[in-house]
Amino acid sequence: TLFRSRDMMAGLQQLRRVFGVGVRGPGVMQVRWSRYSPMYLEPQVDKEHYRRPLEELSEEEKLEQELKVVRPIKAAPCNLTSSVFTDPKISKFINMMMKGGDKVLARSLMTQTLEELKRKQLEKYYKASEEERATIECNPYTIFHKALENCQPIIGLTSIQRGGKSYQVPTPLQDSRRRYLAMKWLITECRENKHRRTFMYQKLSQELLEAFAEQGNVIKKKNEMHKMAEANRAFAHFRWW
Repeated sequence: TLFRSRDMMAGLQQLRRVFGVGVRGPGVMQVRWSRYSPMYLEPQVDKEHYRRPLEELSEEEKLEQELKVVRPIKAAPCNLTSSVFTDPKISKFINMMMKGGDKVLARSLMTQTLEELKRKQLEKYYKASEEERATIECNPYTIFHKALENCQPIIGLTSIQRGGKSYQVPTPLQDSRRRYLAMKWLITECRENKHRRTFMYQKLSQELLEAFAEQGNVIKKKNEMHKMAEANRAFAHFRWW
């Protein structure tokens, strides 16, 4: 068995030399290779970074700018762009709303939703008096972000087993989880509780306006989660596992 294991290790080393890849075997760790060497620099897609004068740059930024002249730069990923119209939260919302990989349909629904928000707010703006116009928000992007922020729960429930029983323990949520729940509740509310003659973008614009005013079913769902966490506060000490 000793000679057999030695022959196996020698064969694995020969395979690594020939193919240049990591081969999993006894005592061998699989290596994940990168397509870029360490001398490649990370891409910078922010246009404002290049518009800053040299006097405002620090020594590290000046050194980095000099290195970009002589060293190669990695290719930018497909999800990075220098466009001023790109919004990461709206892109995430489009991806969550997408069904069957039809991203063109999801993107068109989001565009129609923003147009509907703008149209509704402008109608409300022109019908209002001079004093009320100052309180009406007409920017659909601001409405979307504010509505999404109002729908995010602060604390949630986690199932933890203690002594053969499961307890719903209140736990503070991370930012990514809070954002995911808000988007999921908005999309689920629009899909399940809308009238069959109502289009998706009309229902979504209505829910966003209600959430912007801290009303609607999504806000009720968030408040219900907070009430359940408040009711189970006696099990909060189980969180320190």
